[in-house]
Amino acid sequence: MARFMAVYTGTPDPNRAAPDGETLAAGMKAWTDWMQRYAGQIVEGGGPLGKTKRVSKAGVEDARNNMAAFVIVEAESHDAAAAMFEKHPHFMIFPGDGVDIMPCLPVPGR
Repeated sequence: MARFMAVYTGTPDPNRAAPDGETLAAGMKAWTDWMQRYAGQIVEGGGPLGKTKRVSKAGVEDARNNMAAFVIVEAESHDAAAAMFEKHPHFMIFPGDGVDIMPCLPVPGR
């Protein structure tokens, strides 16, 4: 099976209210159910991502991106990995934008 990194995305919105207690509880239950359903395919449970530092030729600076969390899964194909995230609570219950799924490619020479 191939490995895939899934990055949960969201658009920062300072006007967006935090989910109320009922929505938060329902979302966490749905996310836990999803994790249990795919437990045999989850290689790295990942988690939320914090503030970003970008390092470049110019040095180190604070940066922003739309990455909110990640998980690494195994699946037979890219399409099969993507199918795991259809109707995911990240965007069905919580205000996330989507989930980007990318294959983890081998490092040449390793």
